[in-house]
Amino acid sequence: MRLRFLGTGTSNGVPVLGCNCEVCQSEDPRNRRFRSSVLVETDDTRVLVDCGPDIRMQLLQVPFRRIDAVLLTHEHYDHTGGLDDLRPYCAFGDIDIYANDVTVKAVHHNFPYCFAKHLYPGVPKLQLHTIEKHQPLRVGDIEVLPVGIMHDSLPILGYRFGSLAYITDMKSIDDSELAYLEGLDTLVLNALRWEKPHHSHLIIPEAIAFAHRVGARQTFLTHLTHKIGLHDEASLRLPEGFRFAYDGLELEF
Repeated sequence: MRLRFLGTGTSNGVPVLGCNCEVCQSEDPRNRRFRSSVLVETDDTRVLVDCGPDIRMQLLQVPFRRIDAVLLTHEHYDHTGGLDDLRPYCAFGDIDIYANDVTVKAVHHNFPYCFAKHLYPGVPKLQLHTIEKHQPLRVGDIEVLPVGIMHDSLPILGYRFGSLAYITDMKSIDDSELAYLEGLDTLVLNALRWEKPHHSHLIIPEAIAFAHRVGARQTFLTHLTHKIGLHDEASLRLPEGFRFAYDGLELEF
């Protein structure tokens, strides 16, 4: 399997509008971050995790072929706002979207024209499926295990694909969920910035501590703000086994 980081930024993206800091002014592509999303693929199956408002530009950078499933971590705009842009993929058939019950209701509310009795021509045909944590899902030849995460007080989902787990927008996790993260080789985890704790996101020291608790061999940090600093300089501050993800980075697992 392969994982491609389509986006590794937070809800503002990087560069941030109106910001003139050295990160936002950098020409290094690793310092330019679309909203967080990944593509998990085999030769036969493609799964998109989250679909934010940058998804059109993100998907223009990969070959155009069927998306077999869209997994949503939660309802927030930076993770769902681009669903309408998936309409060209309806050339391959309806698009199956999987999410917890709260997110399914939010998508139905936010995109009502996609679920009307009489659809106007060209509307994306979205098939919503409610899933729950710990209930395995098979998409083609990809096995998915949803894991329960807390985004402040909002229950959201992380996803495990074999030896890799993708977790974003986490602030806390119940101890009972750790059993579903045992034996990981690779952990992808949100890490907002170095300092100043956030009410609904991990900051980098918290993410490092959690990754050590899980015991994954390697951890890639995502959902990053411009406040982490320039990619090369910030990377020097990370302990062994940790890397900052960047848009376009691909992992084999």
